[in-house]
Amino acid sequence: MSAKSLARIIDTPSPHWVGDGFLVRPLFADLAFTNAVSPFLMLDYAAPVAFKPSEKPPGVGPHPHAGFETVTIVYDGEVEHRDSAGNTGVIGKGDVQWMTAARGVVHEEFHSREAAKRGGVVSMAQLWVNLPKADKSAPPAYQDIRDADIPRVELANGGGVARVIAGALDGAKGPARTFTPMNVWDLDLKAGASITLPLSEGENLILPIFHGAVRVAGKTIGAGKVALFEPAGDSVTIEALEPSRVLLLSGRPIDEPIAAYGPFVMNTRADIQKAMDDYNRGAMGFL
Repeated sequence: MSAKSLARIIDTPSPHWVGDGFLVRPLFADLAFTNAVSPFLMLDYAAPVAFKPSEKPPGVGPHPHAGFETVTIVYDGEVEHRDSAGNTGVIGKGDVQWMTAARGVVHEEFHSREAAKRGGVVSMAQLWVNLPKADKSAPPAYQDIRDADIPRVELANGGGVARVIAGALDGAKGPARTFTPMNVWDLDLKAGASITLPLSEGENLILPIFHGAVRVAGKTIGAGKVALFEPAGDSVTIEALEPSRVLLLSGRPIDEPIAAYGPFVMNTRADIQKAMDDYNRGAMGFL
């Protein structure tokens, strides 16, 4: 195997609130919505925050999306979802919500009502995944992926566990259905672990570090930073300097123009205008 070369370590900006329920740090920083991270678009990580009990669930009210997919991974707490395609659900610790906005959907995300009443710690990540032009007009869809349905792969030498959300590792295939080839692996690494993972030649590789610290390609990368690799090569070696949570993202780049405006990601400004018009005339539905 040939190791992928480290291209850049991304220092992420300060956190900001999304609605009143999620204090997130945009981990892709200035590379968000660029081909450097394709087929992914952006990644918000909400580190653990304790919320007081409340009768009014914190969160984000109705808003549209079109042209891509949102992937929400819950680490602590519960997130309640509702959208204009008729999908509803509550995901908790370890669960994943994979929503395909495609031609357009309106949704809302709040702490679940029961969790809000109890109060407690909330932590989650939301990844945006781009769609090829041919699939941006697909109907909206919703995948409710439960923690129990995500296969776990024991890593070499007892180095930790990989939850395979999308893609495949050591014969374990993730339950997420994707439009383009990609891996989304949630790595829980033990201190002192050194693991080499097989990847695909020509695919982008991104390693956001949520907790702990790791060493890759001779560089130490701590929590809140992201390692971006060159597409060439078919493996990566990660050394955990302490117990670490890493989200491994790899995938075939979508070689198309990216036009992004707020909650819409298309190929041209004209496509963006059409999405805005569709939303304003109610074609994406209502909540």
